[in-house]
Amino acid sequence: MPSLRSQPRPDAETPPGRADTVTFSLISHTNVGKTTLARTLLRRDVGDALDQPHVTDVAEAYTMIEDRGKRLLLWDTPGFGDTARLLKRLRASGKPVRWMVTQLWDRFRDRALWCSQQAVRNVQEEADAVLYLVNASESPGSAAYVAMEMEILTWIGKPVVLLLNQTGPPRAAIEEDIDEAEWRFHLTKYPVVKAVIGLDAFARCWVQEGQLLETLAPLLPEEKQAVFSQLRLAWRAKNLDVHRECVKALAAQLAENAMDRVTVTKESLLQRFGLNRGGLNSELDTARQQLTERLAERSVRSMNQLIKLHGLEGGTAGRMTTVAGDAFGLPQRVNESLWTAVGGALSGAAAGVLADVKTGGMTLGGGTIVGAFVGGAGTFLLARGYNLTRGDDHSVRWTAEHFAAQVELALLCYLAVSHYGRGRGEWRDSEHPPEWKRAVHEVVQRRRSDLDTLWKAAGEKTLEAADLAAAATPVLSSCAASLLRRLYPAAKTEWLGD
Repeated sequence: MPSLRSQPRPDAETPPGRADTVTFSLISHTNVGKTTLARTLLRRDVGDALDQPHVTDVAEAYTMIEDRGKRLLLWDTPGFGDTARLLKRLRASGKPVRWMVTQLWDRFRDRALWCSQQAVRNVQEEADAVLYLVNASESPGSAAYVAMEMEILTWIGKPVVLLLNQTGPPRAAIEEDIDEAEWRFHLTKYPVVKAVIGLDAFARCWVQEGQLLETLAPLLPEEKQAVFSQLRLAWRAKNLDVHRECVKALAAQLAENAMDRVTVTKESLLQRFGLNRGGLNSELDTARQQLTERLAERSVRSMNQLIKLHGLEGGTAGRMTTVAGDAFGLPQRVNESLWTAVGGALSGAAAGVLADVKTGGMTLGGGTIVGAFVGGAGTFLLARGYNLTRGDDHSVRWTAEHFAAQVELALLCYLAVSHYGRGRGEWRDSEHPPEWKRAVHEVVQRRRSDLDTLWKAAGEKTLEAADLAAAATPVLSSCAASLLRRLYPAAKTEWLGD
């Protein structure tokens, strides 16, 4: 029997079965997305991910976590191919496990059967636990191959965690819960299946990986428990570092936004009463343009920082564009229904962004909305209207309401990137679940007093930009932690902090 080929890197240097190595075998029916999920879990490109059967025809081992001589290996195996024929032979053999180890089939003349054999042998010889991937778009009853493959895995006897792979955009939590419950009920007759978890190769969140490791811990052999505990702590530390660096990057951007201002001409008494305002209005419009462009540049820059920190490639296609530029005049009140018509703001943000703002003693309405920033978290309108407030030094800056909306956008960007699996390929801007908007808005509103304090400090210039960013970091960190706990209540995330 030829030996299984592992990748020619240090990943394969540790002999299987050693006490300092924990091994998971990632298996599924062919063309379900094992290699795509492996890339997401490993944070790097491995194997070949093509839309055709049997792309992976030999098992390969990759290091998923390494810490002080201990390692977690993830095996990417060939997909089960002709499961029905394999199962028929196994049933006829009388001693299926022993028979599997002694048989050899021609990998070129009968590739489907060969791939099935390789998957079985890998689980039998290498795995401490099995990650069995299924397509969540299939109902348990219609995936006939699952029952046959479960029978084979039951013979082998290794603990199995079933992973539901949607390979699509993030979905509402209730939809994922329903899928998990359906599969869990369907597989109750197979005691070898210890848990069912949704883990999408395209749109999983990193805290879900932590939930997976938490689930696997008690399923491992006793002699591997201490090793795995050390590896889980290493995984946590690494991902927390990424999380904290993302929060710091966003806090730095928001501090710059809060402190940004443009000096304008002092308003005369006549101008306060609406006379001879042509030149001043033009100056204010130029100031709004400058502030908006700088805000967009910072947003794109911080978004790309997040993408890089998460081990992804590519960058946001964030850009400034015109939205209904001629629809609104200067100055005038903008009805919220008009805001909705131009293209959907964050939940609740319209009321704040369109609130009246006092400029030089004269109340102005929502003003002109002609700018939009298209970022990785979807489209969010940043009003280049009278969402500015005038300071004592004759400068204008974003209002507190607009600053709070910027915080919501920053958190949406974080959620979008932290859910983007590397198996999906280079970063692509895309829409996000509506429930994210609601969750972000509610979390931010609970911290509005803190955000208003930061905005006021920026206006009074009592802090330098770096100090303001440092003060904003714990507020933003708390918001991000609250969001992850709200979206993934089953994940044990106490270590995220308050």
